[in-house]
Amino acid sequence: MHAIDPDPRSNKLLAELPPQDLQFLIPHFVTMKFAQGTVLCEPGVDVDHVYFPMSGAVSLLAVMRDGKAIETGTVGCEGVVGPMPGIGPSKWQVRVIAQLPMFARKIASTEFRKAVSSSKAIADLCLRSNEGLLTQARIGAACNALHRFEARFCRWLLQTRDRAESDTIMLTHEFLAQMLGVRRTTVTETSIKMEAAGAIVCSRGLIKIIDLEAVKALSCECYETLREQTSVN
Repeated sequence: MHAIDPDPRSNKLLAELPPQDLQFLIPHFVTMKFAQGTVLCEPGVDVDHVYFPMSGAVSLLAVMRDGKAIETGTVGCEGVVGPMPGIGPSKWQVRVIAQLPMFARKIASTEFRKAVSSSKAIADLCLRSNEGLLTQARIGAACNALHRFEARFCRWLLQTRDRAESDTIMLTHEFLAQMLGVRRTTVTETSIKMEAAGAIVCSRGLIKIIDLEAVKALSCECYETLREQTSVN
C-alpha cells in the first residue's frame, strides 16, 4: 500500500479547491485505511459519510436481488465517493468496496452539507464528480454489451494499473470475476491465454503486466475513451 500523503491535496479534487474553500473541509476530515475487499457501504443505507481517496481506489457495484453484482464505476484519488449528500440526505444505491488497499479522508455528511452550502467551489465539485460517474456507467454499459471479454479484461487491468500506479496489481481471479460479472473460470482461462502471449504473469493474488503495449493492443477502445472523458490520467 502506498504511504499516505499528509497533504489532503493528494486528492485531485481537493487540490483544485481554493485554500479558503478547502478550510471548510479540513477540520472535519478523519483519515481512514482500508484493506482490499473492505465493504465501505451497502445499498439502501443512509449516506452518513463522504470519502475522498488519497491512494488506491474503490469499486461501485450494482447489486441484483439474487445477490449478483457488477462494477459500474471506480473512484480513485481523482474523485470523491458519496458526494450527493452535499445536495440533500440520500441513500447508497450501490455497494462500495475497496478495489485496492487504500487511504481516504472521510467527512460526516452533515459537515459536508454545511461546506457545500458555504462554498460554490465545493458544490461544483459534487456535480463534476457525479457527471464523471455517469460517464463511467454509460461507457461501461456499452463496453459490457458490445466488447468481448478479453478486451474488457484488459481494459479493467489498465484502469486498475493507473489507480495502483504500478504494473503489479494485488488481485485474485475471484475478486476480478466479481468486478466484471463473470465466472472465475472465465477470468482464469483468459489469464492463461494472456500469459501464454507474454502479456502478463499471474501468481497467487497478483497480476503483473510485463508487456504494457500488448495489453493496450488487446484492450477495447473504452480504456482510452474513459481517460479522455474523465480526469483519470
